[in-house]
Amino acid sequence: MTETSVSSTFLLLLGPALAFTATLVSLLLASNRNIQNYSTNLLLVLSGVATVISGIMGLLAAPIAITLPIGLPGLPGLPELPIHLRLDALAGFFLVVVGLLVAFVAIYSVGYIKSLQVGRSLTPLCVFMSLFILGMQGVVLADDSYAFMICWELMSVASYFLVVYEHEKEANHKAGFLYLLMAHLGGLLILSSFSILFVNGHSFEFAAMRTAVLTPFSASMVFLLAGLGFGMKAGLMPLHVWLPEAHPVAPSNASALMSGIMIKVAIYGFLRVVFDLVGLETSAWWWGGLVLAIGSSSVVGGVLFALQQHDLKRLLAYHSVENIGIIAIGIGLSMVFMHFGHPSLAALGLVAALYHTLNHALFKGLLFMGAGAVLHATHSSNMGDMGGLIRRMPITAALFLIGCLSISALPPFNGFVSEWLTFQAALMAPSLEGTPLSALIPFSAAMLALAGALTATCFIKVFGIVFQGTPRKPAAAEAHEVDRWMLMGMGGPALLCILLGLLPVYVIPLIAMVPKILIQNGQLESLVQNGWLWLTPISSERASYSPPIVMMAFILAGIIAFLMYRRGKPVRRAALWSCGHPHLNARMQYTATSFSQPLRHIFSDIYHPEEKNTRSDHGHHLLVKRVRYSVHIRDLVWDYLYIPIWHLMEWVVNGVGWLHKQRLQGYLTYIFVTLLVLMGFLI
Repeated sequence: MTETSVSSTFLLLLGPALAFTATLVSLLLASNRNIQNYSTNLLLVLSGVATVISGIMGLLAAPIAITLPIGLPGLPGLPELPIHLRLDALAGFFLVVVGLLVAFVAIYSVGYIKSLQVGRSLTPLCVFMSLFILGMQGVVLADDSYAFMICWELMSVASYFLVVYEHEKEANHKAGFLYLLMAHLGGLLILSSFSILFVNGHSFEFAAMRTAVLTPFSASMVFLLAGLGFGMKAGLMPLHVWLPEAHPVAPSNASALMSGIMIKVAIYGFLRVVFDLVGLETSAWWWGGLVLAIGSSSVVGGVLFALQQHDLKRLLAYHSVENIGIIAIGIGLSMVFMHFGHPSLAALGLVAALYHTLNHALFKGLLFMGAGAVLHATHSSNMGDMGGLIRRMPITAALFLIGCLSISALPPFNGFVSEWLTFQAALMAPSLEGTPLSALIPFSAAMLALAGALTATCFIKVFGIVFQGTPRKPAAAEAHEVDRWMLMGMGGPALLCILLGLLPVYVIPLIAMVPKILIQNGQLESLVQNGWLWLTPISSERASYSPPIVMMAFILAGIIAFLMYRRGKPVRRAALWSCGHPHLNARMQYTATSFSQPLRHIFSDIYHPEEKNTRSDHGHHLLVKRVRYSVHIRDLVWDYLYIPIWHLMEWVVNGVGWLHKQRLQGYLTYIFVTLLVLMGFLI
């Protein structure tokens, strides 16, 4: 630990201070929408930039710790609780992730807020967006459980008010209630994990918790409680049910932050508690196996349900479940390899997970901002109302396409690099021969491969239905390109999706600082030992990848195709074949429902689709006038987990309901019996 200089403290606090200032400014300037919009988002851009600088400092420098003379004063029987902050490599990496997307979303928000209804107050949106960002920054920097939980609750409550911003809509109220319920249940579980660490470490500070000696049972309880609590916020299956409800109804700039950053803050919390405070040295073999299994189910389940969605933002929310599953697979691999004595492979798994954390923040933030641009232009998030937008919104379409290619893990974009690294770690499963988990890792890799193919299919559907073809509704036909601020906000993450795919060798050494502090002997010298051109996870004899060469191959193939097109015969243009109908219309195109029908049939045992056909005719069944087909697919987690739990709770409540219907004598009897039981324990 180094002594904290004034400049280091200033940089550490600058990002949160600017976010807090943005909160005050948005309140003071509430009377002028235009000035409020520009000033608040300018401060948030600066906060994002300052947060990135602090994060890079954390990755490159020694850990920095400071104690703020604010907090809970000492009370009789209770110690003083000042706020402790700490910046190390783990916090630094997540500060970079937070800061990058905050800056881009704040730029985007300038144009997005202009498009909101004039009569609606911007103050709740600006205030709670700023507090939301402040809460996320505080969670990452907190160095005691007291400060951590305060910032965690600030993040949760502020994001709840963003979800219910359009409070007149019933869907927002339902989603907000579900989100708040899951958030506080998760917070209670996290608090329980901290309580076990407090009992053993005798302090709220993380430094004392790191030195606590835990029994195997206590360590496993902390792992399970933290895993459940952070898993709820991250959206891992089967704890994901709030995510596809809350993200679609929140404002699109808030959705970008919630899906791009907030669920990653939960990943940070899990790593901080399990990898840092508890330590993998005390882990049981089944810890990593459980994380792998949950990650695998999230990967496949998330993409399968995303394929059947018609609402663009709801589809993207389910893909967040899938991508959090990919991150969980990398973390699970790291835990498994570390337990069985392979620290280098453990470091590779963790680097893959962290690289995908950064990548997902960028391309999912880009996709949600793109969805917001489409919603602004068409006034709908239903893909069935869109079509032909590539001609009316060409820049948005190009930026959205970059996000689609990145999330589909196609080279040379960033999503491919992190998923390829995850596969390389999984392919080292033979190193665990004879262990209980040697078969689970290949299964997880197979699930990841299946999810990759299904993701590509899903985003072919998304881009084709939304941007290609002809407009399905008048609003799509009248759409226009969005504000330049929104385009600039989307352009930043789109550019980074390309750069992180082409030049990972410059980023991975920074990310590799994290396993150095979390994993004993977790070194990855071989990964970038062959220079900027090649990425080599284990050794060049096993596998290597060169993003620049792949990019040059694509460019060369494009040039050859263009020359062949120019030198070939003239293209004869003709009308589209309409199957004998005199006129083509938008109803003859593929819909989101029809595109995914084959997969709905293949995976019918998972979907259990509720299909309905209604038809009308001209007085005879052969003279069909109209056929209407509809299909409804429920998330089976509701049917097989949450609804049975609800029925059980109802049964318990009804079973003890007679207690409050007693007379005074009955209540006195209960009190007397309770006192006898308590006295028995005391004696």
